[in-house]
Amino acid sequence: MSFFSGEYFYIVFTVVLLGALIMGLLEKPLKWYNIITSALFVVLVLKGNISSLIYFGAFLSIELFFVKTYEAIRKKGRVLWRYRVFVFLTILPLILCKLCEINTLKEMGWFQFIGISYLTFRVVQIIIEMYDGVIESISVSNFIAFLIFFPTFSCGPIDRSRRFDTDLTKVYKRNEYLENFGIGLQKFIFGLLYKFVLADLAYKAMLELMAPTVLQEIGYAYTYGIYMFFDFAGYSLMAVGTGYMLGIKVPDNFNKPFISKDMKDFWARWHISLSEWFRDFIFTRFIIASRKKKRFKTRLQTASVGFIINMTVMGIWHGLGLNYIVYGLYHGVLLALTEIYQKKSKFYKKNKKKKWYGVLSWAVTMNLVMFGFLIFSGHLF
Repeated sequence: MSFFSGEYFYIVFTVVLLGALIMGLLEKPLKWYNIITSALFVVLVLKGNISSLIYFGAFLSIELFFVKTYEAIRKKGRVLWRYRVFVFLTILPLILCKLCEINTLKEMGWFQFIGISYLTFRVVQIIIEMYDGVIESISVSNFIAFLIFFPTFSCGPIDRSRRFDTDLTKVYKRNEYLENFGIGLQKFIFGLLYKFVLADLAYKAMLELMAPTVLQEIGYAYTYGIYMFFDFAGYSLMAVGTGYMLGIKVPDNFNKPFISKDMKDFWARWHISLSEWFRDFIFTRFIIASRKKKRFKTRLQTASVGFIINMTVMGIWHGLGLNYIVYGLYHGVLLALTEIYQKKSKFYKKNKKKKWYGVLSWAVTMNLVMFGFLIFSGHLF
């Protein structure tokens, strides 16, 4: 059994949604219903691999311990080195998981369970916002609910704990819940169409373009990019829609990325929850720290280096394969060049609002994006 796949999943899924609908109509709180049903799904999905289930249980226990311990320590004051230690400790299981992707370390198999990357980001966000003083404390039940919420468990979108807690503890009026349920059902149906119809068509077209000629390589890049969008956007829509039906307004993850006019616009539309997480917790913090320490002569240099670091880390987050690292570095360089061009080019400033320039900028952006997908696919390595 896997999330949003297979007859067994959808039988249990339908029963769970019917239960949520009844509780919503009766204006009952859904917090504990979500915790119990999410725990059920996680066990059903992971039980096929007992070691994965054990590692997930260990991960949840360890991360809860770190969060509650840091919560107690943070009340004694805002100490930078302690904060850094706890950020590292929360990321350590993910580091061990990624290291086990290396051939010589594969047999160790530490923390190999689906969703660990997304779950780690959620925990790190809590630690960072505790350090900032935005979060003073978090309840054990809310923390567990945040991590195991089954629609977003394996592939996101990456929600924020404060936003999630607000929805989790809210008791909806009947009309408001029915409105959310209707929105969620619509999103879910579109997600099904994206993932199981359009993504499948794109995948079949992609398989026809595997031969190594230049034109077929270009065709492969485009069909792979289209497949990636419909597959992942479809999954995200199903997760978001399910969240709405369970009373949690999970943030959308895609916003028409293939109409993007430049690379910054693309990353504001593609995998939004991930790009916003990196923007808020890596890029912005690097910029602020660099300006305070005067690491670079100009703001443009600071931003350019920030983009490269930010996106390279994002590439490594996907995996330690050369294709992922190069993919991240590629997009970092593109974002840096976009920033320099838009800040320095008189040609850009003169023509950026003209229609012909918008069309040209879109065409260039799409070709750069599709080449990036070709790198990501590993087809070049």
